[in-house]
Parts: sequence; structure tokens; C-alpha cells
Amino acid sequence: MPSCIATADIADLYGDQEQLSSCDTQFFNYGGKTSFCGEIVTITCFQDNGLVKKTLNSPGNGRVLVVDGHGSVHTALMGDMIAQAGVDNGWAGVVINGAIRDSAAVAEMPFGCKALGTNPRKSAKNGAGDLNTRVTIGGVEFHPGHFLYADADGIVVTPEPIDTH
Repeated sequence: MPSCIATADIADLYGDQEQLSSCDTQFFNYGGKTSFCGEIVTITCFQDNGLVKKTLNSPGNGRVLVVDGHGSVHTALMGDMIAQAGVDNGWAGVVINGAIRDSAAVAEMPFGCKALGTNPRKSAKNGAGDLNTRVTIGGVEFHPGHFLYADADGIVVTPEPIDTH
């Protein structure tokens, strides 16, 4: 598991190089942990959280789930029960290009959560979507197996963990 260092420090390490992948999407912090990092696992889905639930109910090993919900805030892709499964199964956090619900409860959990917004409406539960495909959000390609670093300043992605020693 990588050591979570500040995204601004990572940006300083890269300097003005165009190879720094810094997400332009302005996500809100909803989790009890504002700073989190880990190896990326991706899901692409639309108003259906069945695959999100299944994934967060599997061993996380400190990884971060990136969910491309196509920017829809019409339904929530994660609520408190699914977030708690993520905590219980060792996930560092989630980044959801969509909405969550039960945000007050999620805010109390030792879990990173960034999302576009909230909506109390449930999503479909059919499991429609794709696991571990490359997704692009905010000008950044999120590759399964790359590393995500998130904090109050934003999200950066690197192909390998940052060596802080």
C-alpha cells in the first residue's frame, strides 16, 4: 500500500510536467477521511450500483474504487450500507463520478469518499456495468493498477506508487 502524501507535494515532485495526472473534476468530500490513497480498481455503470455493492463487499486490500457513473446525480451509487462494506473489507475509499446517499452516516466512517453530490433516490441493482476498464474523468485516465492519491486539494494519479523515502 502506498504512503498517502499530499497531492500538492506530488504536483511539486512532478513540477510543470504534463505527465502529472491531476483530475479537473471538482468532487466533494463525503467520507470521514479526507486524505486517502491506494491502487485503483474501476467500475463503469449508469444508475445501477449492483457492481459497486459486489466490489465493496470483496477484499479491498487498501485499494480505491473509482466509479464512473457518467456524471449522473439522478440516483445514488453508494449509501451507508455499501460504504460500511467498503470499510469492513479494507477499501481505502471511493471516487464516484455520480451521487451518493446517507452522506451524514458516510461522513462518520473511517473511509475516503469523493462524489459529485447526493441524492436520496436508490439506483437499480442489476449489476450492469464493467469492472476494471480504463475510465476517463476530469481529463484523467484512471487505469486499474495505477495509484490514486486524494485529499482536500483534489485527486492525482500515478502509474506507480510514490516513493516517499
